[in-house]
Amino acid sequence: MERRAVVVGGGLAGIAAAVMLADHGVAVTLLEARRRLGGRAGSFEDPRTGEVLDNCQHVAMGACRVYVQLLERLGVAHMMAWGTRQTWIERGGRRSTLRAAPLPGTWAYAPSLALARFLSMGDKASIARAVRAARDVNRVSLRDVVFLEWLEATSPTPRAIARFWEPLIVSACNLSPARVSAEVGLHVVQGALLGGARDARIGVPTAPLSSLYEPVGKVLEAAGGRVVHGARVIGIEPGRVMCADGAVYACVAVVCALDPASANRLVTIDGGHPYAGVSFSPILGVHVRYDRPVLDVPHAVLVEGGVQWVFAKAGDPCMVHAVASAADAWVGLGEKEIVERVVAEIGEYLPIARGASVRWARPVLERRATFAATPDFQGSRPGAGRYADQGCFLAGDATATGWPATMEGAVRSGRGAAGAALLSLGEISGATDRPER
Repeated sequence: MERRAVVVGGGLAGIAAAVMLADHGVAVTLLEARRRLGGRAGSFEDPRTGEVLDNCQHVAMGACRVYVQLLERLGVAHMMAWGTRQTWIERGGRRSTLRAAPLPGTWAYAPSLALARFLSMGDKASIARAVRAARDVNRVSLRDVVFLEWLEATSPTPRAIARFWEPLIVSACNLSPARVSAEVGLHVVQGALLGGARDARIGVPTAPLSSLYEPVGKVLEAAGGRVVHGARVIGIEPGRVMCADGAVYACVAVVCALDPASANRLVTIDGGHPYAGVSFSPILGVHVRYDRPVLDVPHAVLVEGGVQWVFAKAGDPCMVHAVASAADAWVGLGEKEIVERVVAEIGEYLPIARGASVRWARPVLERRATFAATPDFQGSRPGAGRYADQGCFLAGDATATGWPATMEGAVRSGRGAAGAALLSLGEISGATDRPER
């Protein structure tokens, strides 16, 4: 049979797997149930405004090297705006700026942290202790405890937890320090605070997320493959994939790059669910169009806010995207109440927004935005490229990549699954990614 593969799921894991296979001469059919690629890191056309909106704001860090490599391969790396400054805003509008200096390890943030006004000297000393403690710790050995338990052993101040650690961990892991596995939380600390100035850079897309994936179709077509939208997969068997519309795709390799809940319905590993015991954590993103500029920085952290971050979408100071991660407290609220609360909170932190009028607002609540990287689940995450009973290789950010639920983790998992598929086809690939530990 022709070297033909099927990748099920057009999120970042599926895209990464499909592109890698195509680059090795495999004709790939990428099946996606939605009208656009990207999955949870994608966009949609809002029927109310006619604008293309992201499901939620997604950002990358300089440490996300494999994700950046994918953007470079697709020719869209120029659509990311990179910055080194983090603006932290308190209620009333007082600001502090954190920035990694070109200094080694634990010293990188020392100069800007010393000047930060939203933390006391005692808070800063406690943060420095924790960062030093994180420098040499084996995070895998702390998989079964929560991050807060590890953090408390470093004697943090309550204000340091509330004003620094909480927004850092919640934003990166979509779980509170009291729930997330210390392995995952420490991955964030070691990568964001100890990786140096280059790794600490923040990259924000300058266009809707779906724009980043437009070249995927041409990459696959060059190798004899294609993207099929509206393809809802209902069955996977060795050598073929079945869709709800009756289409059957024959192949020599299959990558299943679906979200954990969907994968659990379609595939098994040794007779059990591949993501047994998985739970999820919600994210709320609220797009707010003001009648005048209200945010004069690319993005900002709202200290002790119900909303952790605000972004000037695509650099437009009139278009604010507010993000509340670990958004359990927002689930069950009506759209009107969500908008009112978010707009009111933005006004507390950005005084100029109080006199501005809201032209329109659109909340997007993803109830299953990410898997919950709790200690109970962390140890059972299946490996990227794990072979399932149905004859397919597993990919997705919930596989054991060593990363939290991030775009980088998704891309690494896709490449890991593609590497396993290439090995099964008799091709040794030096591009197979191993999980970072």
